[in-house]
Formats: sequence, C-alpha cells, structure tokens
Amino acid sequence: MPKSTYSPDDAARPTSPAVVRAVQVIDAIAAASDPLTLADLTRLTGAPKSSLHGMCDTLVQLQLLKRLPNGAMALGPHVMGWANAFLSQTQITGEFHAMWSETDAFHDATVTLSMLDGTEVVYLACQNGDRPLGVTFRIGMRLPAPYTATGKAILSTLHTADVHHMFAHGLPPPLTRASVASAAQLIDELEQVRSDGYSIDNGQMREGMTCFGAPVFDATRSVAAGAVAVSYLSSEIDAATGQAIGRQVRALANRLSARLGAAIP
Repeated sequence: MPKSTYSPDDAARPTSPAVVRAVQVIDAIAAASDPLTLADLTRLTGAPKSSLHGMCDTLVQLQLLKRLPNGAMALGPHVMGWANAFLSQTQITGEFHAMWSETDAFHDATVTLSMLDGTEVVYLACQNGDRPLGVTFRIGMRLPAPYTATGKAILSTLHTADVHHMFAHGLPPPLTRASVASAAQLIDELEQVRSDGYSIDNGQMREGMTCFGAPVFDATRSVAAGAVAVSYLSSEIDAATGQAIGRQVRALANRLSARLGAAIP
C-alpha cells in the first residue's frame, strides 16, 4: 500500500511546504482503499479544509487527481505516466522482463520482482499465476519487508547491525499469526537465508501461501538491488519440494544478477 516516505522529523527539511502538502495529499489518496473527501484529507493531513480545497483544484487541473461526481477524489491519470517512467528507467525491471521472455522457469506460478524502500518492499513486476493464492500482486504494491520472501532476501544482504538499526523500535504490525515476532527472530531467519541462499515466507504474509525468494545484485554494490520470489499454496509444498524450488529461485536470481553485470560465483 503506497505511503509517504517523508517525515516531518527528517534531518533534511524541505524548503517548499506547499509541495510537501501536495505530496501528502497524493500519498493519502494513494494509500486509501476508497476515494477521499476534503473532510477525509483534512483529518489525515491536518491541513485546513480551505487550503486543501485550492490545492486539490490545482491537482485536478494537472490530472494528478480526479474528482468524482460525489466530490470525493482519486488518483488522476498523470500519476501513471510518472509510474511508467520510473519503471522504464529502472534497469532491473527491464532486465527481468527480458529474462522472463527467454525462460520457461515458473511459468505456472506467481513470480514477483521487488526492491527495498525503507522497511517495505515495493513490487516492480508481477507475473501472477493461476493458483488461487488469495492475493493478487500488482506493480506499486507495498508490504512490510520482514514478512515477505523478497524482503527477507534483500535484508539478508545487509549487515546485521543495519537490520537492528532499521527495526530498533520494533517490527511493523504482523500480517498473519505466523509473521516473525521480533527483530531477534528476524535476524535468526536472515542468518538461515544467508546459509541456504534463498528465503522462505511460510505464511507470514498470507496464510496458506508459501513464497521462496532470492536476492538480485547489480555491478555496483554488495547489497541486493532487489529480489525475485515465487509463490505457491502451502499445501503443495513439502520439505523436498521446497528445497528444489529454493534452488531454482536462487538460479533465477543469479541469471538476473548476471544480466545486471554482477559477478556470480
């Protein structure tokens, strides 16, 4: 679920409050499951309704927002242009699609490509399979990194001290009863990921779904640029099958890393 990465406590203070407020408005609408009214935006942003009215009028004129017949507002078409431009400029996404057209791996399953943004993963590409997983992955979707296969895969490439710092105030609210319960438990899981070469989300993001992930590297740094994951119904996975899928995901991630110029052992 999209949300703002800006915090009023950030060390680098923005110099244009109007731009910050506009981003807060757009983020609030993007994060909402339904269109928002001016009253909703006033409550969510803390800004006076009078100032929001003029700002929203401008955003509607720029097609960043659209006003519905009942007066509520949703995202406008101009936002999609920005999203497409971002994805087209993200090399890892282009290489993922190019690789996908050349491989037969996992074409019957749901495969995703994600990158880390703060303590969340954002989905850059999704190939949804036919299995009734109970969730449909989509581009731009955000989930807490500690509970996803791609998030665990990327976090496993960070130093343990950096992971401790990221979650010094605790983990995000759990998504299921199986979600890892503490930073210490997450650290233990990441050690296992480093040992195995792939990560496992055993129902931590969605009950009844098991996902296997592996980090993807480029030529510039040792921290993963992203991660790929494949998702199955948990009822389809036993220990031997899981190990085989994990190795296949690792191989797929290595192929993508090689396309990005990373040296693969």
